[in-house]
Amino acid sequence: MRVGIVGASGYAGGELLRLLATHSKFDPSYIAAGSNAGEEISSIHSHLTSYFGRKFEKTSAKELNLCDLVFMALPHGESAALVSELRSDLKIVDLGADFRLRDRAKWEKYYGGAHAGTWTYGLPELPGQRGKISQSTRVANPGCYATAIALATAPAIAQGAIDASDIVVVAASGTTGAGRTNKVNLSASEIMNSLSSYKFGGVHQHTPEIEETLSNASGEEVRISFTPILAPMPRGILATVTAKTALAESAIREIYQRSYANEKFVTLLPKGQLPETSSLIGSNGVQLQLAVDTHTSRLVVSAALDNLGKGAAGQALQNANLIAGFDETLGLSPMGVGQ
Repeated sequence: MRVGIVGASGYAGGELLRLLATHSKFDPSYIAAGSNAGEEISSIHSHLTSYFGRKFEKTSAKELNLCDLVFMALPHGESAALVSELRSDLKIVDLGADFRLRDRAKWEKYYGGAHAGTWTYGLPELPGQRGKISQSTRVANPGCYATAIALATAPAIAQGAIDASDIVVVAASGTTGAGRTNKVNLSASEIMNSLSSYKFGGVHQHTPEIEETLSNASGEEVRISFTPILAPMPRGILATVTAKTALAESAIREIYQRSYANEKFVTLLPKGQLPETSSLIGSNGVQLQLAVDTHTSRLVVSAALDNLGKGAAGQALQNANLIAGFDETLGLSPMGVGQ
């Protein structure tokens, strides 16, 4: 299949190119990057040696319409304008937020601007979602934090094992999650040997996405208090989710084991082993661990993933495989490159 990538000079775009370089069904034939058009791909992504001699092209709706499938890795708010110029039957996976939310008011509150609409939400491991993705031509790839938190929480929510009105999340992300734009607070001198919260006080834009996703899983209104942290590492997310529960740890562990027993990319670790971001770099995998804090009667779930893998490009490729009718694991691995 002829595949186009828009926004290919960014971190997620670069990871998509790496994954597509060895994919047996997708040919990355059109690679566009607006501000970097005309530059050598390897001058931005020096590790992508198989693209030596190729240059980023200008973003062109005409060229995109010649593709069978398109990945959009654009900043939030830019996908919607481009989509309006594309043919209606073109298969698209959008890595941005433009089509994730159903609630217009929440889009305007957290992102600003006009709400572009809602596409099929691309988190295959959620109950019933894989079939919807397979039957869709337009898929909204979830946010990186939203993926980790939803997968950490959905089984407990779906079975009524926790209080859905009081979910607290603290999650740390690597610097690639902030994109490639030069910012003083992301420079090595600022970030090394330091941790800092940001978008403090429940204002992070993934909050309504997580609440909508988990509300669908539970059938009731879900509320989360979410505090993100910037960690001194390039890639990875480690999320800690807590919520009130009346169940024993063994009962909740059984719920998670049943929920993810047949999932290739989600692993509930053996007791005593905790998720590590370094174990998942370059993978489409998610590691989970859980415990019940009997002192406070709260479920505690730890989740780790690669924010550029299952949190972005890997998940986008998984969704593309599904909408194209291929095995969803094609070109992907649950195992990271390790230390």
